[in-house]
Amino acid sequence: QVTLVESGGGSAQAGGSLRLSCRASGATLRIKSMAWYRQAPGKERELVAETTKAGTTNYLDSVKGRFIISTDYDKNMVFLQMNTLNAEDSGVYRCQAGDKYSTHDYWGLGTQVTVSS
Repeated sequence: QVTLVESGGGSAQAGGSLRLSCRASGATLRIKSMAWYRQAPGKERELVAETTKAGTTNYLDSVKGRFIISTDYDKNMVFLQMNTLNAEDSGVYRCQAGDKYSTHDYWGLGTQVTVSS
């Protein structure tokens, strides 16, 4: 089992930046990938950015060029640097880890990001 805990959320003005962190603990050797999702009220959850231990990355089109996902697997952490924020970036951001030995995904409880214009 893997436990994920996010930090770094908060409020920012449009054009500002925030850096989210997620620390994994437990059976971290089971992790094959890590990702950030977000969900705004009344909207479906969407994949913001993901990365694998092989180094591949994938970004939501609307955040390309603004957000950067990075990892430090030695420290069991994943980060999301969010730059040039806009109001559409607001939502609850959750860290996710994929289990290499099953179809189960691990989720953090989430951290709120609020961007005001």
